[in-house]
Amino acid sequence: MFCPRRLEGEDSVSSLWSFGPSSVETEKQKGLETLNVPGLEQKLPLQRRWTPAVNELFFCRWLNYSELGELPPRSPLEPVCEDGPFGPVPEERKRTSRELRELWRKAILQQILLLRMEKENQKLQGVPRHHRGEIWKFLAEQFHLKHPFPSKQQPKDVPYKGLLKQLTSQQHAILIDLGRTFPTHPYFSAQLGAGQLSLYNILKAYSLLDQEVGYCQGLSFVAGILLLHMSEEEAFKMLKFLMFDMGLRKQYRPDMIILQIQMYQLSRLLHDYHRDLYNHLEEHEIGPSLYAAPWFLTVFASQFPLGFVARVFDMIFLQGSEVIFKVALSLLGSHKPLILQHENLETIVDFIKNTLPNLGLVQMEKTINQVFEMDIAKQLQAYEVEYHVLQEELIDSSPLSDNQRMDKLEKTNSSLRKQNLDLLEQLQVANSKIQSLEATVEKLLTSESKLKQAVLALELERSALLQEAEELRGQAAGPSRLQPGCVQPQPAGD
Repeated sequence: MFCPRRLEGEDSVSSLWSFGPSSVETEKQKGLETLNVPGLEQKLPLQRRWTPAVNELFFCRWLNYSELGELPPRSPLEPVCEDGPFGPVPEERKRTSRELRELWRKAILQQILLLRMEKENQKLQGVPRHHRGEIWKFLAEQFHLKHPFPSKQQPKDVPYKGLLKQLTSQQHAILIDLGRTFPTHPYFSAQLGAGQLSLYNILKAYSLLDQEVGYCQGLSFVAGILLLHMSEEEAFKMLKFLMFDMGLRKQYRPDMIILQIQMYQLSRLLHDYHRDLYNHLEEHEIGPSLYAAPWFLTVFASQFPLGFVARVFDMIFLQGSEVIFKVALSLLGSHKPLILQHENLETIVDFIKNTLPNLGLVQMEKTINQVFEMDIAKQLQAYEVEYHVLQEELIDSSPLSDNQRMDKLEKTNSSLRKQNLDLLEQLQVANSKIQSLEATVEKLLTSESKLKQAVLALELERSALLQEAEELRGQAAGPSRLQPGCVQPQPAGD
């Protein structure tokens, strides 16, 4: 019988073994040559064709753990060697007290290091604010390394400065939304200040880069969040990454079909996870589109605190766009008792839009932790397929009977008549307003002409007065001048 012995001073796995006069590599090659299991030659790597017993004998007890890096603390005592395939293995050499102390010292140091890291993570409370932009860029680079082949929807690599030199048809819409984007934030509050100009450049460049989407309401908030954490050109690159690589672009298309699918997916998630809340909202005819559409289009930036939105962006860069579903589901679930207390449509929608976004630190941490615990990727895929199936069933549904068709047409006709009457009334009101405004305009034009005439008369009067004043100055200065050689006559005495 023989027992493997560790050779002193060797680091590689191949030099850790000794079988008497022969090395383990020779025995390993013999074992691989003689082992022949049909059907496994093409499926398993060569080293996995060993029997479990041989594998345990040669590898389980003698792995070189130094190649694995830092490991969590474990007992320094070696497990008892079981009998190998060649018979009982002799008992290993007992470690000295010095070796055991050294092993325990390493284990204690590793445990101290782990405790310090946990305390440091609690102090940091997420990604440091001043490094957030760099971390987002790093996560984007890691995504590109994992997915080296770009998608078919990737745009052409046009330089950012080249896009800024072009003109866009979306300029008016972008300028209107600049003042609505973070109006209370110091960086964006100044009209056409540095923040608004940078935001305009990013949105203009993207509208030129992606002609299909162009500009859509909500993009300004996404670009604004990026602009708060990095430079203008880097924010444009990260916007491209979120839109094309993270898949946010689909929800901004003009047809908005993907947004409808997302609303259906969120409704199904509520149905599966919070049935009572789903029933309460359905009872009052409140669909996700009434409150959740801004969450998706602005990634929560239009209603929630910037600190919370930045952490949502952290998770999107890390996990993808499904984070938006997780956050929405967590927010609605955590506020479910308060939502159930409201009993009409107006108060429920007002609570979700105005009260719910005012998150405290405890609620924010709870939401973030719940998001990391969720896994809804398969459910979202199933719900999307379900939506398409339902749409096909609606299209292919059986035709209505004549009576049903007539009833439907009559209802449609009556509703159209009502709408027509409402529109006529609105038209009359608008016409009266137009007439009053036209009369006002005429009065203003008349006043303007009169004022112009008065101004002209005043200008003529002013010029005449200036000329008269000039003449008077000349007359006053004339007698005081004396001719050379002339003597003034003396007055005659009495």
